[in-house]
Amino acid sequence: MSSELRGKKIAILATDGFEQVELTEPRKALSNVGATTVVIAPKNGEIKGWNKKDWGQSVKVDLPLADANPNDYDALLLPGGVMNPDHLRMDPAAVNFVRQFVSTGKPVAAICHGPWTLIEADALRGKTVTSWPSLKTDIKNAGANWVDQAVVTDGQFIFSRKPDDIPAFSKALIEAVVHAPEHAHA
Repeated sequence: MSSELRGKKIAILATDGFEQVELTEPRKALSNVGATTVVIAPKNGEIKGWNKKDWGQSVKVDLPLADANPNDYDALLLPGGVMNPDHLRMDPAAVNFVRQFVSTGKPVAAICHGPWTLIEADALRGKTVTSWPSLKTDIKNAGANWVDQAVVTDGQFIFSRKPDDIPAFSKALIEAVVHAPEHAHA
């Protein structure tokens, strides 16, 4: 285990219906390099994962969204799954958290359907983005350029399309946190 990210805190914003591996695998990769991950959700207790075609395992919520401060974290991870970002983008507190986090300039990583919440926060205008293919029109309508690549980094953002891309996605997120300015503008 290396310690490249020792002392770094990564926020993972999710709710019921997150694609299980899109939360658990990047989380494991971040932990393996010494980062602390904090699962933030609009509710207390646990959130239930979605595993391809059915409900999966639950993950403990570390902090309710109401108590989360974007300035406390070095990066934000937005897992996909169809239900998860669809619920989050309808939650004004979640959209506000994402908007505030983006304004810090710190790394934001979104995979699969994860960019939906960023669209709602009007954060993708002018960016180059990849995602699950069904978001292509939404992303273009939000003023961004959609491409079909395993991983795309544009400024503070890291995007990937699907679970197969997780190794490249996790690596890009770790690199972004390693190279992030020590104090991005708040």
